[in-house]
Amino acid sequence: MEPSIPLWSIALLVEPRAIREGVARARRAGLIDEEPNLWQLALGVLRMWQRVLFRSETVGTSSARVRPTWRARLLHHRALRLPFLLAERAIAPLDFTGLVSTRARIIRHLLGAHHDGDQFIYDLEILSCHEGGLAELVRAVEELLANDGPRTRWLRDLTVFEGYHESLADCARSALAHGVRVRAEAADDPDLYFSAFLRWCSRQPTTPLATARSLASGEFSLEKGLAC
Repeated sequence: MEPSIPLWSIALLVEPRAIREGVARARRAGLIDEEPNLWQLALGVLRMWQRVLFRSETVGTSSARVRPTWRARLLHHRALRLPFLLAERAIAPLDFTGLVSTRARIIRHLLGAHHDGDQFIYDLEILSCHEGGLAELVRAVEELLANDGPRTRWLRDLTVFEGYHESLADCARSALAHGVRVRAEAADDPDLYFSAFLRWCSRQPTTPLATARSLASGEFSLEKGLAC
């Protein structure tokens, strides 16, 4: 019998059943050995909210050169970029884990929302759990790079920085051919990698009461998780 869905999980996770299914899919794909429960995943979502609110410089920015178009220069300002990302459905503000989004939605996200460095590895790991997901991404980004039209120019400007789609194409091709690879020195960074995020969640307190006790004792914080 499927475990019941607690009401609090709907408030924090929006679609907890879809998230639970996504975690099981990640385990079957070999990304993780242990599935975090819904409360641990909720703590992961709260950690992501904390990142957006207090470490916003790590989201949507880059040291790369801005594309020399008026739209890219305008959209370099993240507050101005947000409504266009929402209209494009390139971001899903209520799906912080990425586990609720369909394969097509994740690809739309990767094509339209800038990820600095190898931050798109998080989404590539999710796509790798969907049969044919990485191949579909490769086709989509190669088509974008091969065509110069209003739509492709818009997506290039929406991602603001030069070389983004070229880097995405290289990484997606490599992931399709050899599997998604993470940097060893950052393999446990939940900001960068989906597998690391799930492992972070699995290490956290398993219930609200256990979390409260860990907070009171100073063993737990949202940014670092349980002290180890």
